Order: sequence, then C-alpha cells, then structure tokens
Amino acid sequence: MSIRYDLKTGEATKTIYTLIKNGKFRNAIDILNYQIQINQKSRAGLSLLAYCHYSLQDFVNASDCYEQLSQMYPEQDQYKLYFAQSLYKCGLNTEAMKICSQIETPSLQFKVIQLQAAIKYAEDDINGCLDYIEKSPSDDASTEMNKACILFKEKNFEKALEKFKKAKKIIGNKANISYNIAVCYYQLKQYDYSLRHIADIIEKGIKENPELSVGMQTDGIEVASVGNTLVLHESCLVEAFNLKAAIQFNLKNINNAREALTDMPPRTEAELDPITLHNIAVMNMDEEPSSGFEKLQFLIQQNSFPIETFANLCFLYVKYGFYSLVADVLAENSHLTFKHLTPYEYEFLEAKIMQQTSPEEAYRKLEDMGIKQIDTLRKLTKEVQDVRKSNKEESISRAVKEYEENLEMYIPILMAQASIYWDMQNYTAIEKLFKKSFEFCNDHDVWRLNAGHVLFMQENTKYKKAIEFYEPIVKKNYENILNISPIVLANLCVTYVMSSLNEEAEELMRKIEREEDRALVENPGKKFYHLCIVNLVIGTLYCAKGNYEFGISRVMKSLEPYQKKLGTDTWYYTKRCFLALFENMAKQIVILKDQLVIELIQFLTHCEIHGRDIKANVVEPLNDNPDHPGKNTIAYEARYLKWLFFEIINF
Repeated sequence: MSIRYDLKTGEATKTIYTLIKNGKFRNAIDILNYQIQINQKSRAGLSLLAYCHYSLQDFVNASDCYEQLSQMYPEQDQYKLYFAQSLYKCGLNTEAMKICSQIETPSLQFKVIQLQAAIKYAEDDINGCLDYIEKSPSDDASTEMNKACILFKEKNFEKALEKFKKAKKIIGNKANISYNIAVCYYQLKQYDYSLRHIADIIEKGIKENPELSVGMQTDGIEVASVGNTLVLHESCLVEAFNLKAAIQFNLKNINNAREALTDMPPRTEAELDPITLHNIAVMNMDEEPSSGFEKLQFLIQQNSFPIETFANLCFLYVKYGFYSLVADVLAENSHLTFKHLTPYEYEFLEAKIMQQTSPEEAYRKLEDMGIKQIDTLRKLTKEVQDVRKSNKEESISRAVKEYEENLEMYIPILMAQASIYWDMQNYTAIEKLFKKSFEFCNDHDVWRLNAGHVLFMQENTKYKKAIEFYEPIVKKNYENILNISPIVLANLCVTYVMSSLNEEAEELMRKIEREEDRALVENPGKKFYHLCIVNLVIGTLYCAKGNYEFGISRVMKSLEPYQKKLGTDTWYYTKRCFLALFENMAKQIVILKDQLVIELIQFLTHCEIHGRDIKANVVEPLNDNPDHPGKNTIAYEARYLKWLFFEIINF
C-alpha cells in the first residue's frame, strides 16, 4: 500500500509523514483524528488514517476508513480493493467477495484474483480457490506459493513442502516462506527440521528489527508493547514463536512452550492475535484454568478463530468435569459442532456427557467406539507386518504412523470406560478391561501409568505388581526426575514401603531431594513440590490406616518451609488428611495428645499466614454467582479448619 496524497502544507503534515516513516502509527493516528475533528474530512487525511490502522493490523477501523473513501470516490477502485482486503482480514469473507466483484480496473485484477483465492481458501472451498489460482500468471512466484498452500490444505504435506522449497529458490530467503516450510515439517512431525527454520526466522528478526524486543519479557525486563505493526507481521516472529511453542508442547516440554510465548515481541492482551491467545490459554490451563476458559470462550464468539479452539474448549471442559457446560457449548454452537469436530470427537463427547446421568448407556456407547477402533488396529497391524516384508522405508513409516494415530484415538476411549468403573471403585473390572487391551496398549505410557494406578488402589495384594508398571516410567525419565508427575513418584515410594523395600524408597526420595536442590539453584524463585507431595502421600497412607499421630505429623513437616512448599496442589492433599482426622475426632474414634494439638494449631496458623495469596482451588466454579475471591485462598480454608478444630476439641 502506498501513500499517494499530500495534506495541506504545514508542520502537522510533516510530523505525520515523519511518524509514519518511523513506524509510529499510533501517534500519527492521534494527529489525524484531531485534524479530522477540527476540519472537514479530506481525502488525503482519511487515506493516511486508513493506512495507519491497516499497518497496526487494526482491520476494523481500516475497513471503516476505506468504506468511507470508496463511497466518497467510487471511481477509485483501489479504495474498494483496500476495503475488501480489510474486510477479509476481519473474517467478513462474504462482504469482501461482494466488494471484489465491483472492482473493474484492469491493472488491479491480479490483486483482486489473489484476494478472491485467499477468501475461498479461508472458507475451505478448495475448488473455488483453484479456479482463481488458474486465472493467475503461471510464471508468478505467488502462484507457486498458492499451489503449495492448496496442497497443505489437502494435507499433502510432502508435496506442499517441495513447492515451498521451490518458491524459496525463486523468491529468496523470506520469513513467510521459511515459516511455511517449518509448518510443513511440523505437520510431518519432523520437529528438528522445523525448529531449524524457526531459529532462522527468529535470528533474522532479531538482527533486522532489534526494536521488537524479542526475549526481553522472559528475561523479566519491562518493555512497552510493540503493537501489531506491519514490520512485526512481515517478520513472522509471532508465527515462529507460536509454532515453537506448539512443538515444545507436543514434546511435553511445557515450561519451554510457555517460554516461547513470552519470548515473542511484547503486546498487550487486547492486541494479541487469535492463535497467540489460544496458545496462551491452552498452555497455561494447568495454572490458570478460569482465565484459559474465558479466552477460549471469547475466541469461539469471533468471526474466525484457530480451528482447534472449539474442540479444545469442549475437551478441556470434560477434563475439569464441567459436563453441563460442554453440553451447552455443543447445543448453542451447532453450526460449529459439525464443522470443527470429527464424528469420533462428537461421539466421545456425547458419551462423556451421558456418563453423568447414565453410566451404563455411556459405557455401551464407548464400547461400540472401542470395538471399531480395535478392528481398525488389527487391520493396521497386519498392514504393518505386510509392508515390513517389502523393506520400503517410506511405506513402513506411513503404515506405522497410521497405526500410532489410531492407537492414540483408542486410548481415550479405553480410559473413559475405565473412569466409569473407577467412579464405582470397581478396580477389578478395570484390571480385566486393561488385560483385554494388552495386545495393543502394553507399551503405551498412559496405559502403563493407569494400570499401575489400578493395581495400587487394590493395596496389599497388588503393590508388587504396581511397582512393575511404575518403575519403567520413573527409570525412563530418571535423569530428569522432576519431569515425572509427583503422584507417580509418591505412589512408587508407597509401594516400595508397603513391599518392605525401604532402601529403594529412601534412595528415590534422596534423588528427588538432590534434583530439587539443584533446580532451586538454577531457578531460585521457583517452587518444587515433588518431595513434598511424596511425603504427603506417605502421610496420607498412614492416616488412611488409622495412624493419625504419625501421618499428620509427616504431613505437617512435609510443608516446611511454608514459603517454598505451600501451594495449591500440596494444600489439596493436606486438607484431606485434616478433614479425615476431624471427622474421626468428632466421632470420638481418635484422641490426640496435647502436644500434637498445639502443633496442629501452630501449623494451621502458619498456613493462614503464608497462604494469603495462594489459591486453594485452581479451578473456580464457572457460574453466574462465583464466590468472593477471598474465599478461594489457603488462608481462608486454614482459618476455617482451625475454627472447626476448636469446635471439636471444645465440644
């Protein structure tokens, strides 16, 4: 887009052009708005204002300006083109297509065709998109790029990659082409190659645009928002960091994924693009679920959003047990349900919703889904065996990939069936269910982990068997033991203790302690709860066995020092033990020694002091009348427990 018109000569005009030249579009907008308010709208002023809004990726205001210009000067088709481009960027595809049909200037036809092709692409109309691409010059580099994008949309990632590489040779090392190549490698799960191209984009962006403040936010340096400028858009830095975050997330390196998001050029939340907003919501869901749900709900109400958003919102509601909200989302957004959910995903969600009111019917539905998946897995197993005889690496790789994808679809079905029995505490039935799936799932980490949990819950008779499932998971990640879920480590320690393998339990706990000390040196301000949770679970075990004196003492000592060990997760295990103790004291089944009573009161006082700014529950109730935020703190709950305790001992 070029600036073609001059304002009246004067200092304001010179200032505006200087600001635009230096990329200070917001300042230019302020002056232009002031001029428009005190003077009659001029063609030049409105054109510059539209250009500034577009450069800041503020397509709503840009479209308003270009609409006015196209009405004021209907003979100028370039304004109609810019208006159509702005509408397309706003997700108003039908309106943009309508404006495109009104543009008749021959010199603008190529750009119009490109825009129409982009609109059809956004609407997933592949044939319509191809029709417009065919009208483009075959020797144009953008035509090659468009064909590559079509192949990508058709999920033919290998051929799309070839096309993008060919375009790169013609056009050169442009950030957008490098990004497209990186995305193709990402879809092919060749993450190393993808990360190399991402690194090139980031390195180029830092070198050419140091003013974009890459990485400063992660380093704790306070920097102002760089805004959604054209420079930022052309650098592809936002896209590169989002893709890097997605790769790290898939590799289960959650901290690295979050760091990638904070490394990108700083912007305010209102300036974030839909993909970044979606990724921030999903990758911080464990720590800030309420905020994450708000972001995802906001996104699905927009004209356009990342295709994964709708499914992620539904499945995260299921994960956190908000089944009525899933049902509401599906009912209120039927136009999105069948567009953004596969038949498999929709059936699975239906079964999970049904599980709350009719577990038997839900189980039957899941069983039908499971039978279909097992039949597919058996066919694919035979196919893999046949292909291996041919010794064709590409065919073997494709067959194995298809098998693994179908296995990943079967695992959630199996776990959903198991959860129905788990709620009934029918662990024997889950064990039988897992034995049936042994043929396909015995090497899958999720299956092994949950098989271990089922055996663990059956206590004395199955502890040694549970060790056989927990140990390989721990040994596999022994050098990065803090990456293992604390509950797995805790359960393994308990199984060691209950199987008279005290030395192994102590060695594992020493290893965790060493790793936590090392991690604290590297990250002084961070909290690590692994050893604390291990001790809490052991304390819980003794409480469950009726030895409250030892169990509660261990629970209280595990949270020292409070400023490092008191957190939402550790408090969850702690309060369960205290509530069980209070219940037994109220029934006069348990009587505490005076010294333990004093220690208990002191402990709850410490929790009250150190828990003022720590949430008691990560997931707050999502309803129209939420509790006062002060009630969702450890301090409030500790105070409440102390009041209960005084009521019991003074009874």
